Amino acid sequence: MNVAYITDDIYLEHDTGMGHPESKQRLIAINKAVEPLQDELVKKSPVWVSEEILQTVHSAEHVQKIIDASEYADAIDPDTVCSTDSYTAAVKAVGAGVTALDGIKNGEFERAFCAVRPPGHHATPTQAMGFCLFNNIAIAAKYAQNIGYQKVMIIDFDVHHGNGTHDTFYNDDTVFYFSSHQAFAYPGTGMEKDKGAGRGEGYTANFLLMPDSGDLEILDIYENDLPVYVDRFDPDIILVSAGYDLHESDPLAQLNVTTEGIGKIVRLILDTKKDIPFVFFLEGGYDIEALGRNVKVTLEKMISQ
Repeated sequence: MNVAYITDDIYLEHDTGMGHPESKQRLIAINKAVEPLQDELVKKSPVWVSEEILQTVHSAEHVQKIIDASEYADAIDPDTVCSTDSYTAAVKAVGAGVTALDGIKNGEFERAFCAVRPPGHHATPTQAMGFCLFNNIAIAAKYAQNIGYQKVMIIDFDVHHGNGTHDTFYNDDTVFYFSSHQAFAYPGTGMEKDKGAGRGEGYTANFLLMPDSGDLEILDIYENDLPVYVDRFDPDIILVSAGYDLHESDPLAQLNVTTEGIGKIVRLILDTKKDIPFVFFLEGGYDIEALGRNVKVTLEKMISQ
């Protein structure tokens, strides 16, 4: 299976400050961990995207706020910080998804992993939050539809609920949002009763995991629940918010999922529909050493499955 690995050194220039968990060390560790796979990966660089593409999800005011915050190196909130290169990095993080989708559409590869920062799934159409400036995966879903993938499924296994992605597509029946996340964790959204509204009713599925849940509990979701939704929705493409803070070592969450368990989650996702493209986007994961291992096992499954 031809798999692209899309990243750029500009992501290292997004400076969140001393002691911030979402640091450039995350990406440095990932790049080092995946070096043994480099001959099996198609290396690609992200493109710069226009404000028009950013505004397929975000308001013009939101985009301008990120431009201004980067110019003055301001914090959006105590967790969500901009440095002078943050806007460029965030635009290129969106651009990784565009590069992935164009490459798949052109037949260069079948799958892609976007090793980007800042992450994206907490960014709502009007608000940066939770370390996220632009919603990389939500914009990718809109772009995928613009180039011919009509039915897009987003699967989010980050330990934190992707409230921004959830909100973007809550009334949309052309994008299905499926999330598993720790109950009672940041940002406190994504209840199981939240299943979409209006035209989008039935096109959102949230699965809560109690603190201290591990492989057994989460694999039950991906083995028994996910395939039902994939079969019913029958997507043309699947995008994955790959957050590795569900791992047992992570300092910002309380799940006990192992690296082996993460590999099984990825395998189960890929097995749901083998004849369509998959694009994975890096989200959370804050134990540096474990993060590298977990991305490596993800790529190994993407190559071999």
